Amino acid sequence: MAKLGLFVVGLLHVGLQIVAAEKLELVYQWTQLRDGNKRPATQNVVFSNDSVNNTEETFNAYGNLPMGVTHHKGFLYVTIPRRRPGIPATLNVIDMAANPSINDPTLMPYPNLLVNTLRADSVADPKRIVSVYRTQVDRCDRLWFVDTGYLEYPGGAVQVQRPALWVIDLNVHRSVRRFEIPPEMVEFGFGIPNIEVDVDASDCGRAYAYMPDYEERQLYVYGLSEGRMWRFEHNYFSFEPRYGDFNVARQRFTWYDGIFSVAVGGRWRESSTERTVYLHAMASVSEIAVSNRILQNETLANLGNAVYGRAFLHLGPRGPNTQSSSHAYDPTTGVLFYAEVNRNSIGCWNTNKPFDPDNHGIVHLDNEEMIYPADLRIDRDGDLWVISNRLPIWIYSKLNRTAVNYRIWRQSAFKAAAGTICE
Repeated sequence: MAKLGLFVVGLLHVGLQIVAAEKLELVYQWTQLRDGNKRPATQNVVFSNDSVNNTEETFNAYGNLPMGVTHHKGFLYVTIPRRRPGIPATLNVIDMAANPSINDPTLMPYPNLLVNTLRADSVADPKRIVSVYRTQVDRCDRLWFVDTGYLEYPGGAVQVQRPALWVIDLNVHRSVRRFEIPPEMVEFGFGIPNIEVDVDASDCGRAYAYMPDYEERQLYVYGLSEGRMWRFEHNYFSFEPRYGDFNVARQRFTWYDGIFSVAVGGRWRESSTERTVYLHAMASVSEIAVSNRILQNETLANLGNAVYGRAFLHLGPRGPNTQSSSHAYDPTTGVLFYAEVNRNSIGCWNTNKPFDPDNHGIVHLDNEEMIYPADLRIDRDGDLWVISNRLPIWIYSKLNRTAVNYRIWRQSAFKAAAGTICE
């Protein structure tokens, strides 16, 4: 059952407003992810027994840090980017019906182990997945993600193969599209951490993937029917120097991450066909908006920023410490939800209200259990899903291997916003 708690949704400079809101429910948790081949017989573990190939490097429990989560029809798709050696599968699935316990649910390589297994000597293989950060499921039962093709091993990072966009049909568990990102678009794939899919309401073939690149500060757009990719560049895609300083779980650090997350929202102004696309940089507290028809116009993209630049609108700041990883829009409530990494919270803004810090709230804040919400998604049932993973501690300090470090949360978007300024 969801807990009822008190949360601050105002800002210090405008006074504090205390409201009641339903916390997100904890669905799953782990201390460390473990190899199924080395567990006690009675212990439920993260990977199935066949998850580690004998030719694979030694399993590295500490290196297996889950990053993204997406829900679809009782299955959770969980990603573990290859930032350390010893990761058996970068793309995994949890069968929720087979894992009723909150502790240590079993991850299965998806769509299978072979697709997730690295070849010897890091040889390129377009039939295999190297490293995935986050995924998205569209209304047509397709799983979209970018394989960065990049091994981010400390002291030995390597681009194994070209970064590629994958589309998997979840009804048959087969890839229906793999598109290699052209080298003239980007040289390395490690800066592409997220994806948002925009599908026509009546035509599954008319779909577009929006892929932000925080390193190159570019936005790539792929048209499914066109079979091509184009890109946009803008000053708004860069980080904001004043907001590059982070303080998470007593870890102080500076990041320069540019455009990081994209979310397809409701109608663009009074148009019945155009939709608003929201985007922001990680090291920033600002939100940007643009019509999806602008992003879907390859000809316009090729004309350059001097032509399309004014189509991107700076909505304004969300408020102090609101740096966000992923954000997602709920069409039922009209609320945009933010995974706010600098204050271990889930923020919100009702898009029917003016974009102003006074209209931004918090639906969940927990400085102990929700340290670094790394990904946030809303499924077709209107449920909000979040994964937290204590990433800054993992990078800059040391995780406590006996404490719970990774958690997956859920709540109805309607219940999460109820009672807040976002209602």
